Amino acid sequence: MAKRSSLYIRIVEGKNLPAKDITGSSDPYCIVKVDNEPIIRTATVWKTLCPFWGEEYQVHLPPTFHAVAFYVMDEDALSRDDVIGKVCLTRDTIASHPKGFSGWAHLTEVDPDEEVQGEIHLRLEVWPGARACRLRCSVLEARDLAPKDRNGTSDPFVRVRYKGRTRETSIVKKSCYPRWNETFEFELQEGAMEALCVEAWDWDLVSRNDFLGKVVIDVQRLRVVQQEEGWFRLQPDQSKSRRHDEGNLGSLQLEVRLRDETVLPSSYYQPLVHLLCHEVKLGMQGPGQLIPLIEETTSTECRQDVATNLLKLFLGQGLAKDFLDLLFQLELSRTSETNTLFRSNSLASKSMESFLKVAGMQYLHGVLGPIINKVFEEKKYVELDPSKVEVKDVGCSGLHRPQTEAEVLEQSAQTLRAHLGALLSALSRSVRACPAVVRATFRQLFRRVRERFPGAQHENVPFIAVTSFLCLRFFSPAIMSPKLFHLRERHADARTSRTLLLLAKAVQNVGNMDTPASRAKEAWMEPLQPTVRQGVAQLKDFITKLVDIEEKDELDLQRTLSLQAPPVKEGPLFIHRTKGKGPLMSSSFKKLYFSLTTEALSFAKTPSSKVIYTDDAGRPQTAYLQCKCVNELNQWLSALRKVSINNTGLLGSYHPGVFRGDKWSCCHQKEKTGQGCDKTRSRVTLQEWNDPLDHDLEAQLIYRHLLGVEAMLWERHRELSGGAEAGTVPTSPGKVPEDSLARLLRVLQDLREAHSSSPAGSPPSEPNCLLELQT
Repeated sequence: MAKRSSLYIRIVEGKNLPAKDITGSSDPYCIVKVDNEPIIRTATVWKTLCPFWGEEYQVHLPPTFHAVAFYVMDEDALSRDDVIGKVCLTRDTIASHPKGFSGWAHLTEVDPDEEVQGEIHLRLEVWPGARACRLRCSVLEARDLAPKDRNGTSDPFVRVRYKGRTRETSIVKKSCYPRWNETFEFELQEGAMEALCVEAWDWDLVSRNDFLGKVVIDVQRLRVVQQEEGWFRLQPDQSKSRRHDEGNLGSLQLEVRLRDETVLPSSYYQPLVHLLCHEVKLGMQGPGQLIPLIEETTSTECRQDVATNLLKLFLGQGLAKDFLDLLFQLELSRTSETNTLFRSNSLASKSMESFLKVAGMQYLHGVLGPIINKVFEEKKYVELDPSKVEVKDVGCSGLHRPQTEAEVLEQSAQTLRAHLGALLSALSRSVRACPAVVRATFRQLFRRVRERFPGAQHENVPFIAVTSFLCLRFFSPAIMSPKLFHLRERHADARTSRTLLLLAKAVQNVGNMDTPASRAKEAWMEPLQPTVRQGVAQLKDFITKLVDIEEKDELDLQRTLSLQAPPVKEGPLFIHRTKGKGPLMSSSFKKLYFSLTTEALSFAKTPSSKVIYTDDAGRPQTAYLQCKCVNELNQWLSALRKVSINNTGLLGSYHPGVFRGDKWSCCHQKEKTGQGCDKTRSRVTLQEWNDPLDHDLEAQLIYRHLLGVEAMLWERHRELSGGAEAGTVPTSPGKVPEDSLARLLRVLQDLREAHSSSPAGSPPSEPNCLLELQT
């Protein structure tokens, strides 16, 4: 079995934050750390004490993590960012809320003596002596200590205390990965209960030493085991009384949900996967009942998760289109009014939303990206609602005159018409760029709706069905919140947000085929009507071409794509391949275009050309990559960890510093090819829309959901089988026909037994190619 943990994190908003700037305001953002490793940085919300972020993340991490900390920071352009406060949630705290932690949490002061990180390597022994036992403590090394000095390092030494006696190691200058290899002995008295305390400190010449963390050893337990050696996690000093500052630093609204999963080997999930796939292949033609039953027993609050898990499972089986087609037919069979079609949060709507994000995000970026970037770069004031227009002065120096409301409205209409026209033109040209599986799915949707509503009076209904997903649930949300769709790294300011909102409304009007109902809602959108009407014609022509894809063309396109290793992540980075003895200067980094696939990391001067690179001697070299911001760094690290997770040649340790002169800057080792001083962190990753599918995990999540609604499934089974006793699945066809629901209940029983009896340990994984560095 393999144990996997993940955290769903939603950073909602803050309130009553203290002012950190001379303007009486702050520019807050959040940093999220898992066991002191920064993994998330939200966008900065400018000039506010009550920021709203609304950012969501899914983090995969080892089950042994200890805590998640949320730091609220104030961004400063000219000095170091100020720390406003933090919220720390331990693993136990999160796990104590089965449905997740949700609500407001008070920010607390960040105490330097509690901001510790890293581990220390100790060897502890109890030796018999002539008069009394001896306690021997060997301080070997430490790693990942907190940097306390301005140069980004520390000058660490260790203080060992036992029964009033204190011994200290030597000081290692400028290192967060020091090596001491020093041993101290203490006399052990019979019955003594005092603990051994090992403290790490940062030495300072002119100010007081900074605390780096401590480890407390139970000497009585050590007497029993006689000897112990290993890495000990440094703990904060909690002996000091804490200041009661809750509420003075403001509050943070969070949603954090922990999910621990024990994933069995693939063979255990095959009966469940085969059963669900068989149901989808039957579609509406056979006696299939499981998919409708899953929809019926799924609550509103978890419908999105179930839809996503099912969609990914069938996507991995090559049945996503068939699964969605079945959901389309189910919804159409119970819908009689065209104006309510696919407008509810049904399993079909939620599954289609997930499908577009998984299969169509790259397509969305290609169409929307340039338009969104232009809106952000122009930063024009745009407003169509006369009740919200702000009149301002225009003209050159000395000739200012107030701009009239009519001028503001006309300029705003011109700007929005230009953006909407550019977007519709880009969409019209994007038919061949749309993924084949997306086009084929829209083709099925278009056909099913036209079959259900064939009359001439319903001519636009198939088009509106497509646009209800493509425009209303995909493009419009991405226009309004480009940060959440990875189109921009930062949230829009108030002016840009208003422009994006008005543009999204216009796209919705086009998607609704310019119906009288959509026009009547906001009459002040009338100046855009000529462009909207023209857009309707463009959109209908686009959809007609989009759904005009034959089965052969679809298979050919998919076959072509399957022969290529799809990029996991790509984009420009700065690289430095160290060869000399000089320091890493910004001028020594060269900007190149990188592409990461499951097979290789390649880079070149342009996105189009890539050649394999090896040095003259064929020896591995260290390449330093530089990112422009924390988020980009985390995204690249996360992508590299994902593709390397099954790499049998992955190093267990590495040097986080630079080999400069004749030694590593991190640990001062002089051997360039020696073992690294820090352990390779490969377990914390961010979930992205283009992650490789994990078939076993999706099957496990579906099994867990079905287990939660098992009572309802048994109730339905009793209804179908004429009152059979709950908990007994019929095995004799002579009593009750063996239907799909009975088979499902049998599969759930088998999986429950497998979870309770399967031995610990991960199943053997298929061999993966080593990740090669190419240029």
